[in-house]
Amino acid sequence: MIQMRLSEIAAAINGQLVGEDRLVTSSVETDSRLISSGALFVAKPGEVTDGHLFVSAAAQSGAIGAIVEHQVTDSQISQIVVRDSVHALGQLAKHVLELHRKDNELTVVGITGSNGKTSTKNMLREILSKFGETVAPIESFNNEVGAPISILKISASTRFLVVELGADGLGSIEYLTKICSPDIGVVLKVGLAHVGEFGDIETTFRIKSELANSLQTGTKVLLNADDSYVARMSETTKAEVHWFGTSADSEIRAEDISVSLAGTTFTLTCMDFSAPVTLCILGEHQVMNALAALGVASLLNLDLKIAVAALESMQLAERWRMQVLQGPNGSIVINDAYNASPDSMKAALQTLATIGRQGHRTIAVLGEMAELGRYSVEEHDAMGRIAVRLNIDEVVVVGEGAKLIHMGASQEGSWDGESKFFPSISDALQHLRGLLGVGDVVLVKSSNSAGLRALGDALAEVNQ
Repeated sequence: MIQMRLSEIAAAINGQLVGEDRLVTSSVETDSRLISSGALFVAKPGEVTDGHLFVSAAAQSGAIGAIVEHQVTDSQISQIVVRDSVHALGQLAKHVLELHRKDNELTVVGITGSNGKTSTKNMLREILSKFGETVAPIESFNNEVGAPISILKISASTRFLVVELGADGLGSIEYLTKICSPDIGVVLKVGLAHVGEFGDIETTFRIKSELANSLQTGTKVLLNADDSYVARMSETTKAEVHWFGTSADSEIRAEDISVSLAGTTFTLTCMDFSAPVTLCILGEHQVMNALAALGVASLLNLDLKIAVAALESMQLAERWRMQVLQGPNGSIVINDAYNASPDSMKAALQTLATIGRQGHRTIAVLGEMAELGRYSVEEHDAMGRIAVRLNIDEVVVVGEGAKLIHMGASQEGSWDGESKFFPSISDALQHLRGLLGVGDVVLVKSSNSAGLRALGDALAEVNQ
């Protein structure tokens, strides 16, 4: 973070400084285990524990101050007392960003969408880092805590900042957008992810629209022309609208898309620029993420040859996202179990089916898709039927929450044994170890809460 005195921070977040006015020279953290010398600790109440219990531990690790909601009397560390520490964190991020923009050239890119945010963020970081110091979130730091923490990683030499904007109900993306004030906004997709929490897809659309609607005149927004919900956002934004997709009228478009175990290829056309692109990253749906990242590079007038080369050098979008691993007995494991929604699971199954048509036996190991609410029964049943229609050779369903996938596949199938159900990961793992052979390709897909990414890793460890 840019160096600041505690008194300046207190003024920016409307807090009261208790203790010595010291200089923050290191990072801002909500996890006391990440504290280093000169850092600022933010004590926030949590679902499991309370950050105020760790103020002393943060001080012992080198923190010189803490943002707190009440003074912690058993610690001598300087404290800034605020009404809401999470809100104060957002205020601090906004203040630091405004200070940096006054004296430095900085471009802020905000990304949202039901699927693809983290992969696109990683692709964009890979591209932008070729042109200047780039700060982007780790993992999925995209909520009211993670996004400000990421913003506060900027330094005096940061040229590009990528902010991932996750949704947590109406107003959540608007809140994050006002903190980071993007120069370029990117909207990837509106889908059924978290629809159980939001209620319906129209509400999801309204939430995702908050990025485009909150952008100011003079900014730019890059929209997915292939998504009808995203396309509607062009009607209400003040920003200059640009398009990416596969349609002929998209400014940044992909043609001749091909997927194999070796990766994903397509032809990129962007204004007068055209080039073949070969991604190590697996999946046709990753092409849209790549187009979004390359579209931002185009809007920034960066050298697209360098941008394409940066993407082609990426071996992985993110761990547990279409991650290709060596499995037992000469098989291949695609571990895509970081998260799952109906859209992302269908996309992964389509990729598996494409690989199957290239001479591989295909096995889909599927777990629960969380947070679907009243759509859960319908969508789990449909996913089993989709797997059969795509001619996946065997479906292995794991966990009670996913049992309807097995039932849907069983009812759709034309012969017995296309789908097998296992209540536990250990039972499924034992079955798969005995099943897989040379050339078999197994996709592991579920929401994070289902824990199937551990199954995918366990399969890959058989050869070690």
